Amino acid sequence: MPLILPPNHFQKISTHAETSYPNECCGLLLGKQNQQAKTVIEVWPAENAWQTEADEYWPEQKDFTEERRYAISPELMLKAMKYGRERHISIIGIYHSHPDHSAIPSEFDRTYAWPEYSYIILSIQKGKTVDFLCWSLDHNNQFQSEEIIKR
Repeated sequence: MPLILPPNHFQKISTHAETSYPNECCGLLLGKQNQQAKTVIEVWPAENAWQTEADEYWPEQKDFTEERRYAISPELMLKAMKYGRERHISIIGIYHSHPDHSAIPSEFDRTYAWPEYSYIILSIQKGKTVDFLCWSLDHNNQFQSEEIIKR
């Protein structure tokens, strides 16, 4: 299912990733979904909460930092859900960056992904966006490429 992403949201996500370099950035995609596509209506940049969340949720990942991992706080997720409910939109995806790595999902990304979300991953090389891809989980819990339509 394609993800419709207005150009201003594309730019907002890319700028967030570049200014967060060399750390991973992250954020939420709020919008609507129908049978044909998911449409991004709002982009919510988030603070990378890896250091505060890792000890509780991912103790086996303690050797990693915000340069190679990201987390969105549960409080922000709840806030976005409540905000969306009031406006008849919902969280339809998450974005994050891969500093100096490809825009291909990692095993960590796959393990912690939710099937109903789209996942935008940006490859940031030396502080500049070089790739911007979208992924979603299939029925076998494997990532498949999703088309991004900029309009």
